[in-house]
Amino acid sequence: MHSLDSRLKIDGIMACYVIGDIHGCLSELTCLLDNLPLKPADRIVFLGDYIDRGPDSKGVVSHLINLAKTIGNEIVFLKGNHEDMLLAFLGFDGNYGEMFLANGGQATLASYGIPPMAMTQDCAMARIPAEHLHFFLSLHKYYLYESYLCVHAGVQPFKELQSQSEIDMFWIRNEFIANPHCLPYTVIFGHTPLMEVLVDLPGKIGIDTGVVYGRKLSCIELDEKALFQIDRGARKIRHTSIQNLQTLHSKISTP
Repeated sequence: MHSLDSRLKIDGIMACYVIGDIHGCLSELTCLLDNLPLKPADRIVFLGDYIDRGPDSKGVVSHLINLAKTIGNEIVFLKGNHEDMLLAFLGFDGNYGEMFLANGGQATLASYGIPPMAMTQDCAMARIPAEHLHFFLSLHKYYLYESYLCVHAGVQPFKELQSQSEIDMFWIRNEFIANPHCLPYTVIFGHTPLMEVLVDLPGKIGIDTGVVYGRKLSCIELDEKALFQIDRGARKIRHTSIQNLQTLHSKISTP
């Protein structure tokens, strides 16, 4: 059995990294990505909520688009509820577009150079680059990797996967966290900001640790259960195993 450090350095063994909610925190995202021990065969899954509330939503989306173009790794971008709101606000399929501006959307539109008095659908459509719009429209609902289901918010506990709705996968919160689910997967999810990573095996692992609220951006590598984190405003990442976290009692904080 290899140690954590040696396992992450072995060439040819595919790893899968899953990254939690970013919310416009570009500095922390770039530092995390620059310091992950990625190998060419590894894949990266992002759980959504790239935008809103934080300082540079446009910069985050630009960085992710460029990342997909420039590295050879497979990258999966999932949709979060904040992208769902943005698309609805812009007139596309989505939910709760009327809530977008009040839930961090003003910070997103400001990052695209839209002043407060001009934050309308028409102005947003004119200022958001076509490449960014394509990014938002191409986001996936969920991703299956071996025994793991990666999804933004969670699942309805008593529904089969094929019966889950977009509202379930993008918006569910306490009903999922508080109850065991019936799916044959460990669900990796974000959406609900936690003080620490929530480890509730074999059912679920929650990795939104509230970087936009001054806490941490978290990434889990699924095969070795390695946890990588960077604090808000920091320039160094740290890593451990989620096995060390199972005795912690994560608390739900700001929704």
